[in-house]
Amino acid sequence: MEDWAEIRRLHRAEGVPIKEIARRLGVARNTVRSALESDRPPEYRRVPRGSVADAFEPQIRFLLQRFPRMPATVIAERIDWPYSMTPLKLKVAAIRPEYQGIDPADRVSYRPGEVAQCDLWFPEPLIPVAPGQQRVLPVLVMTLGFSRLLLAEMIPSRQGGDILSGMWSLIRQIGRSPRTLVWDREAAIGGTGRVTAPAAAFAGTLASRIRLAPPRDPEFKGMVERANGYLETSFLPGREFSSPEDFNAQLAEWLPRANARTVRSIRGRPVDLLEADYLGMLPLPPVAPATGLSLRVRLARDYYVRVDSNDYSVDPRVIGRFVEVTASPAEVLVRCDGSVVARHRRSWAKQQLLTDPAHREIAQQLRRGFAEQRQNRNAPARQHADGHPVEIRALPDYDALFGVDFDPSTKEAANP
Repeated sequence: MEDWAEIRRLHRAEGVPIKEIARRLGVARNTVRSALESDRPPEYRRVPRGSVADAFEPQIRFLLQRFPRMPATVIAERIDWPYSMTPLKLKVAAIRPEYQGIDPADRVSYRPGEVAQCDLWFPEPLIPVAPGQQRVLPVLVMTLGFSRLLLAEMIPSRQGGDILSGMWSLIRQIGRSPRTLVWDREAAIGGTGRVTAPAAAFAGTLASRIRLAPPRDPEFKGMVERANGYLETSFLPGREFSSPEDFNAQLAEWLPRANARTVRSIRGRPVDLLEADYLGMLPLPPVAPATGLSLRVRLARDYYVRVDSNDYSVDPRVIGRFVEVTASPAEVLVRCDGSVVARHRRSWAKQQLLTDPAHREIAQQLRRGFAEQRQNRNAPARQHADGHPVEIRALPDYDALFGVDFDPSTKEAANP
Protein backbone atom coordinates (compact mmCIF):
# COMPACT_ATOMS: atom_id res chain seq x y z
CA MET A 1 0.00 0.00 0.00
CA GLU A 2 2.81 2.44 0.93
CA ASP A 3 4.80 1.58 -2.24
CA TRP A 4 1.72 2.17 -4.42
CA ALA A 5 1.21 5.62 -2.95
CA GLU A 6 4.93 6.51 -3.16
CA ILE A 7 5.21 5.34 -6.79
CA ARG A 8 2.31 7.56 -7.84
CA ARG A 9 3.68 10.55 -5.88
CA LEU A 10 7.20 10.26 -7.36
CA HIS A 11 5.97 9.83 -10.91
CA ARG A 12 3.14 12.39 -10.99
CA ALA A 13 4.29 15.01 -8.52
CA GLU A 14 8.08 14.96 -9.10
CA GLY A 15 8.29 13.46 -12.60
CA VAL A 16 10.74 10.71 -11.65
CA PRO A 17 11.15 8.17 -14.46
CA ILE A 18 9.94 4.58 -14.00
CA LYS A 19 13.49 3.18 -14.04
CA GLU A 20 14.61 5.54 -11.28
CA ILE A 21 11.51 4.81 -9.17
CA ALA A 22 12.22 1.08 -9.46
CA ARG A 23 15.82 1.66 -8.33
CA ARG A 24 14.87 3.83 -5.36
CA LEU A 25 12.13 1.54 -4.03
CA GLY A 26 13.79 -1.74 -4.96
CA VAL A 27 10.90 -3.06 -7.03
CA ALA A 28 10.54 -4.29 -10.57
CA ARG A 29 9.76 -1.82 -13.34
CA ASN A 30 6.63 -3.82 -14.24
CA THR A 31 5.46 -3.32 -10.67
CA VAL A 32 5.90 0.43 -11.12
CA ARG A 33 3.97 0.35 -14.40
CA SER A 34 1.12 -1.65 -12.79
CA ALA A 35 0.89 0.82 -9.92
CA LEU A 36 0.68 3.75 -12.32
CA GLU A 37 -2.02 2.04 -14.39
CA SER A 38 -4.18 1.13 -11.39
CA ASP A 39 -6.62 3.72 -10.03
CA ARG A 40 -6.99 2.07 -6.62
CA PRO A 41 -4.63 0.52 -4.07
CA PRO A 42 -3.78 -3.14 -4.59
CA GLU A 43 -5.55 -5.68 -2.39
CA TYR A 44 -5.02 -9.32 -1.73
CA ARG A 45 -7.75 -11.63 -2.94
CA ARG A 46 -7.64 -15.22 -1.92
CA VAL A 47 -8.69 -17.67 -4.58
CA PRO A 48 -11.66 -19.67 -3.25
CA ARG A 49 -10.76 -23.29 -2.71
CA GLY A 50 -14.33 -24.56 -2.90
CA SER A 51 -16.31 -26.48 -0.31
CA VAL A 52 -16.96 -30.12 0.49
CA ALA A 53 -20.65 -29.28 -0.07
CA ASP A 54 -20.10 -28.44 -3.76
CA ALA A 55 -20.30 -32.10 -4.73
CA PHE A 56 -23.72 -32.37 -3.04
CA GLU A 57 -25.15 -29.22 -4.61
CA PRO A 58 -27.32 -31.04 -7.21
CA GLN A 59 -28.98 -33.11 -4.47
CA ILE A 60 -29.47 -30.05 -2.28
CA ARG A 61 -31.09 -28.16 -5.15
CA PHE A 62 -33.37 -31.09 -5.92
CA LEU A 63 -34.68 -31.14 -2.35
CA LEU A 64 -35.03 -27.36 -2.07
CA GLN A 65 -36.92 -27.22 -5.35
CA ARG A 66 -39.62 -29.45 -3.88
CA PHE A 67 -39.38 -28.31 -0.26
CA PRO A 68 -37.94 -24.76 -0.05
CA ARG A 69 -38.28 -24.61 3.76
CA MET A 70 -36.65 -27.97 4.50
CA PRO A 71 -34.17 -27.54 7.40
CA ALA A 72 -30.50 -28.20 6.77
CA THR A 73 -30.53 -31.01 9.35
CA VAL A 74 -33.19 -32.86 7.38
CA ILE A 75 -31.30 -32.27 4.13
CA ALA A 76 -28.23 -33.81 5.77
CA GLU A 77 -30.20 -36.96 6.55
CA ARG A 78 -31.63 -37.21 3.04
CA ILE A 79 -28.27 -36.87 1.26
CA ASP A 80 -26.25 -38.92 3.79
CA TRP A 81 -24.04 -35.96 4.68
CA PRO A 82 -20.71 -37.32 6.04
CA TYR A 83 -19.07 -34.09 7.28
CA SER A 84 -19.74 -31.47 9.92
CA MET A 85 -22.88 -29.37 9.55
CA THR A 86 -21.21 -25.97 9.05
CA PRO A 87 -20.28 -26.34 5.34
CA LEU A 88 -23.72 -27.75 4.54
CA LYS A 89 -25.55 -24.96 6.38
CA LEU A 90 -23.51 -22.33 4.54
CA LYS A 91 -24.29 -23.94 1.19
CA VAL A 92 -28.01 -24.28 1.98
CA ALA A 93 -28.18 -20.66 3.16
CA ALA A 94 -26.64 -19.51 -0.12
CA ILE A 95 -28.97 -21.60 -2.30
CA ARG A 96 -32.28 -21.42 -0.43
CA PRO A 97 -33.23 -17.82 -1.49
CA GLU A 98 -33.31 -18.99 -5.12
CA TYR A 99 -36.25 -21.28 -4.28
CA GLN A 100 -37.86 -19.67 -1.25
CA GLY A 101 -37.64 -16.08 -2.40
CA ILE A 102 -36.47 -13.01 -0.52
CA ASP A 103 -38.75 -10.98 1.73
CA PRO A 104 -37.07 -7.61 2.41
CA ALA A 105 -38.18 -5.49 5.37
CA ASP A 106 -38.64 -1.80 4.63
CA ARG A 107 -37.87 0.98 7.05
CA VAL A 108 -40.96 3.00 7.85
CA SER A 109 -41.33 6.50 9.24
CA TYR A 110 -44.44 7.44 11.20
CA ARG A 111 -46.30 10.69 11.58
CA PRO A 112 -46.97 12.01 15.09
CA GLY A 113 -49.82 10.17 16.79
CA GLU A 114 -50.21 7.70 13.95
CA VAL A 115 -49.18 4.33 15.41
CA ALA A 116 -48.58 2.50 18.66
CA GLN A 117 -47.21 -1.04 18.55
CA CYS A 118 -48.40 -3.47 21.24
CA ASP A 119 -47.16 -6.86 22.41
CA LEU A 120 -47.12 -9.22 25.38
CA TRP A 121 -43.80 -9.80 27.14
CA PHE A 122 -43.38 -12.73 29.52
CA PRO A 123 -40.52 -12.04 31.97
CA GLU A 124 -38.86 -15.14 33.37
CA PRO A 125 -38.95 -14.34 37.12
CA LEU A 126 -41.78 -16.07 38.98
CA ILE A 127 -44.05 -13.56 40.71
CA PRO A 128 -45.57 -14.51 44.10
CA VAL A 129 -49.36 -14.24 43.78
CA ALA A 130 -50.54 -16.24 46.83
CA PRO A 131 -49.00 -18.15 49.74
CA GLY A 132 -47.04 -20.98 48.17
CA GLN A 133 -47.98 -20.00 44.60
CA GLN A 134 -45.86 -18.24 41.96
CA ARG A 135 -46.65 -17.51 38.32
CA VAL A 136 -45.14 -16.18 35.11
CA LEU A 137 -47.39 -13.23 34.32
CA PRO A 138 -47.65 -11.28 31.04
CA VAL A 139 -46.60 -7.66 30.69
CA LEU A 140 -48.41 -5.50 28.13
CA VAL A 141 -45.83 -3.37 26.29
CA MET A 142 -46.71 -0.39 24.08
CA THR A 143 -44.32 1.73 21.98
CA LEU A 144 -45.36 4.94 20.19
CA GLY A 145 -44.18 4.98 16.59
CA PHE A 146 -43.08 8.61 16.33
CA SER A 147 -41.57 9.39 19.74
CA ARG A 148 -40.60 5.78 20.65
CA LEU A 149 -42.13 6.35 24.10
CA LEU A 150 -42.16 3.07 26.03
CA LEU A 151 -45.08 2.09 28.29
CA ALA A 152 -45.60 -1.23 30.07
CA GLU A 153 -47.77 -2.80 32.76
CA MET A 154 -48.15 -6.31 34.18
CA ILE A 155 -51.65 -7.79 33.73
CA PRO A 156 -53.34 -10.84 35.33
CA SER A 157 -53.69 -12.99 32.20
CA ARG A 158 -53.63 -12.97 28.41
CA GLN A 159 -57.42 -13.15 28.16
CA GLY A 160 -59.04 -10.53 25.97
CA GLY A 161 -60.67 -8.57 28.77
CA ASP A 162 -57.42 -8.28 30.73
CA ILE A 163 -55.47 -7.21 27.63
CA LEU A 164 -58.04 -4.51 26.86
CA SER A 165 -57.88 -3.33 30.48
CA GLY A 166 -54.11 -3.03 30.17
CA MET A 167 -54.37 -1.13 26.88
CA TRP A 168 -56.88 1.30 28.35
CA SER A 169 -54.65 1.85 31.40
CA LEU A 170 -51.63 2.70 29.21
CA ILE A 171 -53.66 4.94 26.90
CA ARG A 172 -55.00 6.87 29.88
CA GLN A 173 -51.42 7.41 31.04
CA ILE A 174 -50.74 9.14 27.71
CA GLY A 175 -53.95 11.15 27.88
CA ARG A 176 -54.86 10.61 24.23
CA SER A 177 -55.32 7.64 21.91
CA PRO A 178 -53.08 6.61 18.98
CA ARG A 179 -54.88 6.41 15.66
CA THR A 180 -53.70 2.84 14.97
CA LEU A 181 -52.85 0.03 17.38
CA VAL A 182 -50.62 -2.63 15.83
CA TRP A 183 -50.86 -6.18 17.18
CA ASP A 184 -49.58 -9.58 16.13
CA ARG A 185 -51.87 -12.60 15.89
CA GLU A 186 -52.48 -12.73 19.65
CA ALA A 187 -55.37 -15.14 20.20
CA ALA A 188 -57.48 -12.69 22.21
CA ILE A 189 -56.96 -9.87 19.69
CA GLY A 190 -56.87 -11.51 16.26
CA GLY A 191 -55.75 -15.12 16.40
CA THR A 192 -57.86 -16.09 13.37
CA GLY A 193 -56.55 -13.24 11.23
CA ARG A 194 -59.58 -11.06 12.03
CA VAL A 195 -59.91 -8.67 14.95
CA THR A 196 -62.10 -10.16 17.68
CA ALA A 197 -65.43 -8.54 18.51
CA PRO A 198 -64.36 -7.18 21.95
CA ALA A 199 -61.14 -5.74 20.48
CA ALA A 200 -63.05 -4.17 17.58
CA ALA A 201 -65.56 -2.64 20.02
CA PHE A 202 -62.67 -1.27 22.10
CA ALA A 203 -61.06 0.36 19.04
CA GLY A 204 -64.42 1.67 17.86
CA THR A 205 -65.02 3.44 21.17
CA LEU A 206 -61.61 5.11 20.82
CA ALA A 207 -62.32 5.97 17.15
CA SER A 208 -59.06 4.23 16.25
CA ARG A 209 -58.35 0.90 14.56
CA ILE A 210 -56.45 -2.28 15.30
CA ARG A 211 -54.10 -3.49 12.58
CA LEU A 212 -52.90 -7.09 12.67
CA ALA A 213 -49.38 -7.97 11.59
CA PRO A 214 -48.93 -10.58 8.83
CA PRO A 215 -48.25 -14.10 10.09
CA ARG A 216 -44.62 -14.95 10.89
CA ASP A 217 -43.46 -11.37 10.37
CA PRO A 218 -41.93 -10.04 13.61
CA GLU A 219 -40.28 -7.14 11.74
CA PHE A 220 -43.76 -5.67 11.17
CA LYS A 221 -43.74 -4.53 14.81
CA GLY A 222 -40.01 -4.39 15.32
CA MET A 223 -40.12 -1.35 17.62
CA VAL A 224 -42.05 -3.10 20.37
CA GLU A 225 -40.01 -6.28 19.86
CA ARG A 226 -36.86 -4.26 20.52
CA ALA A 227 -38.58 -2.70 23.53
CA ASN A 228 -39.20 -6.21 24.90
CA GLY A 229 -35.51 -6.97 24.54
CA TYR A 230 -34.59 -3.68 26.20
CA LEU A 231 -36.83 -4.51 29.17
CA GLU A 232 -35.25 -7.96 29.35
CA THR A 233 -31.68 -6.66 29.45
CA SER A 234 -32.00 -3.30 31.21
CA PHE A 235 -34.92 -3.59 33.63
CA LEU A 236 -34.92 -7.19 34.90
CA PRO A 237 -31.28 -7.85 35.89
CA GLY A 238 -30.68 -7.65 39.63
CA ARG A 239 -34.34 -7.15 40.58
CA GLU A 240 -36.62 -9.20 42.83
CA PHE A 241 -40.39 -8.88 43.04
CA SER A 242 -42.66 -9.69 45.95
CA SER A 243 -45.98 -9.29 44.13
CA PRO A 244 -47.49 -8.04 40.86
CA GLU A 245 -48.04 -4.67 42.54
CA ASP A 246 -44.35 -4.53 43.43
CA PHE A 247 -43.41 -5.38 39.83
CA ASN A 248 -45.59 -2.58 38.45
CA ALA A 249 -44.30 -0.13 41.06
CA GLN A 250 -40.67 -0.83 40.14
CA LEU A 251 -41.50 -0.69 36.44
CA ALA A 252 -43.30 2.65 36.82
CA GLU A 253 -40.27 4.05 38.64
CA TRP A 254 -37.86 2.84 35.94
CA LEU A 255 -39.79 3.86 32.79
CA PRO A 256 -39.18 7.64 33.10
CA ARG A 257 -35.43 6.99 33.04
CA ALA A 258 -35.83 4.68 30.05
CA ASN A 259 -37.81 7.29 28.14
CA ALA A 260 -35.18 9.95 28.90
CA ARG A 261 -32.45 8.02 27.06
CA THR A 262 -31.37 8.96 23.52
CA VAL A 263 -32.77 6.62 20.87
CA ARG A 264 -30.32 6.28 18.00
CA SER A 265 -32.94 5.69 15.28
CA ILE A 266 -34.68 9.03 15.96
CA ARG A 267 -31.58 10.88 17.22
CA GLY A 268 -33.53 12.17 20.18
CA ARG A 269 -35.20 11.35 23.46
CA PRO A 270 -38.78 10.03 23.63
CA VAL A 271 -39.74 12.53 26.32
CA ASP A 272 -38.72 15.41 24.06
CA LEU A 273 -40.80 14.13 21.12
CA LEU A 274 -43.85 13.13 23.18
CA GLU A 275 -45.56 16.50 22.84
CA ALA A 276 -45.64 16.25 19.03
CA ASP A 277 -46.88 12.67 19.30
CA TYR A 278 -49.55 13.76 21.78
CA LEU A 279 -50.91 16.51 19.54
CA GLY A 280 -51.28 14.07 16.65
CA MET A 281 -53.36 11.61 18.66
CA LEU A 282 -57.12 11.42 19.13
CA PRO A 283 -58.83 12.77 22.27
CA LEU A 284 -60.13 10.19 24.71
CA PRO A 285 -63.84 9.30 24.36
CA PRO A 286 -66.33 10.67 26.89
CA VAL A 287 -67.33 7.10 27.79
CA ALA A 288 -64.69 4.53 28.71
CA PRO A 289 -64.54 1.46 26.45
CA ALA A 290 -65.68 -1.93 27.69
CA THR A 291 -62.76 -3.74 29.29
CA GLY A 292 -62.17 -6.55 31.75
CA LEU A 293 -63.72 -9.98 32.03
CA SER A 294 -67.51 -10.28 32.12
CA LEU A 295 -70.08 -13.07 32.38
CA ARG A 296 -73.73 -13.62 33.30
CA VAL A 297 -74.67 -16.69 35.31
CA ARG A 298 -77.43 -17.95 37.56
CA LEU A 299 -76.18 -18.05 41.14
CA ALA A 300 -76.09 -21.62 42.44
CA ARG A 301 -76.78 -22.83 45.99
CA ASP A 302 -73.10 -22.55 46.94
CA TYR A 303 -73.35 -18.75 46.20
CA TYR A 304 -69.96 -18.54 44.42
CA VAL A 305 -69.03 -17.35 40.92
CA ARG A 306 -65.86 -18.38 39.08
CA VAL A 307 -63.56 -15.82 37.45
CA ASP A 308 -60.27 -16.96 35.89
CA SER A 309 -60.28 -20.25 37.89
CA ASN A 310 -60.93 -18.45 41.22
CA ASP A 311 -64.24 -18.63 43.14
CA TYR A 312 -65.70 -15.48 44.72
CA SER A 313 -68.61 -15.44 47.19
CA VAL A 314 -71.86 -13.58 46.43
CA ASP A 315 -74.71 -12.48 48.70
CA PRO A 316 -76.69 -15.72 49.21
CA ARG A 317 -80.00 -13.84 49.15
CA VAL A 318 -79.84 -13.78 45.32
CA ILE A 319 -79.42 -17.56 44.94
CA GLY A 320 -81.32 -18.76 41.88
CA ARG A 321 -81.25 -15.37 40.17
CA PHE A 322 -79.04 -14.15 37.31
CA VAL A 323 -76.02 -12.04 38.25
CA GLU A 324 -73.64 -10.00 36.06
CA VAL A 325 -69.96 -10.44 36.91
CA THR A 326 -67.29 -7.95 35.80
CA ALA A 327 -63.61 -8.30 36.67
CA SER A 328 -60.91 -5.68 36.22
CA PRO A 329 -57.27 -6.39 37.10
CA ALA A 330 -57.94 -4.92 40.54
CA GLU A 331 -61.54 -5.82 41.43
CA VAL A 332 -64.32 -8.35 40.91
CA LEU A 333 -67.81 -6.83 41.00
CA VAL A 334 -71.11 -8.76 40.98
CA ARG A 335 -74.49 -7.10 40.34
CA CYS A 336 -78.04 -8.37 40.43
CA ASP A 337 -80.77 -6.20 38.91
CA GLY A 338 -78.39 -3.24 39.06
CA SER A 339 -77.53 -3.65 42.75
CA VAL A 340 -74.04 -4.63 43.89
CA VAL A 341 -74.21 -8.01 45.66
CA ALA A 342 -70.46 -8.75 45.88
CA ARG A 343 -67.21 -6.81 45.69
CA HIS A 344 -63.81 -8.51 45.98
CA ARG A 345 -60.21 -7.63 45.37
CA ARG A 346 -59.19 -9.72 42.39
CA SER A 347 -56.71 -12.52 43.01
CA TRP A 348 -54.03 -13.13 40.36
CA ALA A 349 -53.46 -16.64 41.68
CA LYS A 350 -55.14 -19.84 40.52
CA GLN A 351 -57.75 -22.11 42.18
CA GLN A 352 -58.38 -19.75 45.10
CA LEU A 353 -61.54 -19.56 47.24
CA LEU A 354 -62.35 -15.99 48.31
CA THR A 355 -65.19 -15.54 50.79
CA ASP A 356 -66.66 -12.36 52.23
CA PRO A 357 -67.36 -12.95 55.98
CA ALA A 358 -70.64 -11.05 55.61
CA HIS A 359 -71.78 -13.51 52.94
CA ARG A 360 -70.94 -16.46 55.19
CA GLU A 361 -72.93 -14.91 58.05
CA ILE A 362 -75.95 -14.30 55.79
CA ALA A 363 -75.75 -17.89 54.56
CA GLN A 364 -75.78 -19.18 58.16
CA GLN A 365 -78.83 -17.06 58.96
CA LEU A 366 -80.65 -18.31 55.88
CA ARG A 367 -79.84 -21.92 56.78
CA ARG A 368 -81.17 -21.45 60.32
CA GLY A 369 -84.35 -19.86 59.00
CA PHE A 370 -84.82 -22.67 56.52
CA ALA A 371 -84.38 -25.30 59.25
CA GLU A 372 -86.95 -23.56 61.45
CA GLN A 373 -89.43 -23.47 58.58
CA ARG A 374 -89.01 -27.20 58.03
CA GLN A 375 -89.50 -27.84 61.74
CA ASN A 376 -92.65 -25.73 61.79
CA ARG A 377 -94.04 -27.61 58.82
CA ASN A 378 -93.66 -30.91 60.72
CA ALA A 379 -95.04 -29.54 64.06
CA PRO A 380 -98.77 -29.93 65.12
CA ALA A 381 -101.09 -27.22 63.87
CA ARG A 382 -103.26 -26.94 67.10
CA GLN A 383 -102.19 -24.97 70.14
CA HIS A 384 -103.61 -24.56 73.67
CA ALA A 385 -104.96 -21.27 74.82
CA ASP A 386 -101.77 -20.63 76.74
CA GLY A 387 -99.73 -21.22 73.58
CA HIS A 388 -98.26 -24.66 74.15
CA PRO A 389 -98.80 -27.17 71.30
CA VAL A 390 -101.51 -29.80 71.58
CA GLU A 391 -100.72 -33.28 70.29
CA ILE A 392 -103.00 -34.60 67.57
CA ARG A 393 -103.73 -38.34 67.82
CA ALA A 394 -104.47 -40.51 64.82
CA LEU A 395 -108.18 -41.56 64.41
CA PRO A 396 -107.48 -45.34 64.65
CA ASP A 397 -106.12 -44.65 68.14
CA TYR A 398 -109.55 -43.38 69.17
CA ASP A 399 -111.27 -46.44 67.58
CA ALA A 400 -109.07 -48.76 69.58
CA LEU A 401 -109.68 -46.73 72.75
CA PHE A 402 -113.49 -47.07 72.48
CA GLY A 403 -113.47 -50.67 71.12
CA VAL A 404 -114.83 -49.76 67.70
CA ASP A 405 -113.90 -52.02 64.80
CA PHE A 406 -113.97 -49.83 61.69
CA ASP A 407 -114.54 -51.56 58.33
CA PRO A 408 -112.78 -49.55 55.59
CA SER A 409 -114.84 -51.24 52.79
CA THR A 410 -118.20 -50.05 54.14
CA LYS A 411 -116.85 -47.02 55.99
CA GLU A 412 -119.05 -48.05 58.95
CA ALA A 413 -118.43 -49.49 62.39
CA ALA A 414 -118.47 -53.31 62.32
CA ASN A 415 -119.67 -53.65 65.98
CA PRO A 416 -121.30 -50.41 67.07
